Amino acid sequence: MWVRVLGAAAGGGFPQWNCNCTNCRRLRLGALHGQARTQAQVAVSADNHVWHLLNASPDLRQQIEVAPCLHPREGVRDSPIASVILTCAEVDQVLGLLLLREMQPFTAYATDSVRDILLGDNSIFQVLHRIPDQVYWRSLVPGNGCEIAAGLQVEPISLNGAFPGFVNAERVARLRPDEAVLGLVLKCGGHSMMYLPGVGAIDDALLEQMEQSDLVMLDGTFWSDDELIRVRQGARTARQMGHLPISGPVGSLQRLATLRRPRKVYIHINNTNPILDEDSPEYQAVREAGWEVACDGMTMEL
Repeated sequence: MWVRVLGAAAGGGFPQWNCNCTNCRRLRLGALHGQARTQAQVAVSADNHVWHLLNASPDLRQQIEVAPCLHPREGVRDSPIASVILTCAEVDQVLGLLLLREMQPFTAYATDSVRDILLGDNSIFQVLHRIPDQVYWRSLVPGNGCEIAAGLQVEPISLNGAFPGFVNAERVARLRPDEAVLGLVLKCGGHSMMYLPGVGAIDDALLEQMEQSDLVMLDGTFWSDDELIRVRQGARTARQMGHLPISGPVGSLQRLATLRRPRKVYIHINNTNPILDEDSPEYQAVREAGWEVACDGMTMEL
């Protein structure tokens, strides 16, 4: 299985267009030992030829252009992108679908609840259905695996998250809570990876699944629970936003200290997170614990 990180940042990217936090300001001034990142996007392939996107980033067009493996190959219209697998309905995970509207057929995998939000509440997503068979939707059911390509399986797991705040309460009441936020287990050729960009808690069952994987790409949004509060008043904590912070006595770094088998990569990193500065003690702590910090263009082969 081939894995390519097209984007590694949380919503807004790094630097964020309207942010003057320490990280964003220093990066723009060339004073931060780190690099810019587009919004989180991963592509996987069973054969290094046909590709499947994990979510659909708002930066997807730019990300495709800098990844030759995703360029058209034959004829006037073509794409090696066969499908998009959605983990939730958050804007920074689905907006890129609108960038794939040029009537190139592909399959979209999502829970029935996420599909209902996109096609029921947001008429703009009807742009994906201007011609017959433009986008073929397939349902993801937590706990039920399915084959998305020859030799490549995906199993969605419920992460007990919440639906986006923009979804009205009346619709939320009709949706299945276990379909709000998914993690993905992808298996190919005897190897497996877990993609978990939004995790609010890690129980023993999830920890055991990680230990059985070859690669874990985990929510690295915030270093601390009060990270945004220290940047601007009125902000929510990391946990209130559905993200387990990296640091602290119950943070992911300590919770996963016993994790030995998989390659461990933090992804979906917010622009305020100090691990973006490679000279910071936070970055050093992550690296010393055996974790990598995802960056755009990172490639892995399992």
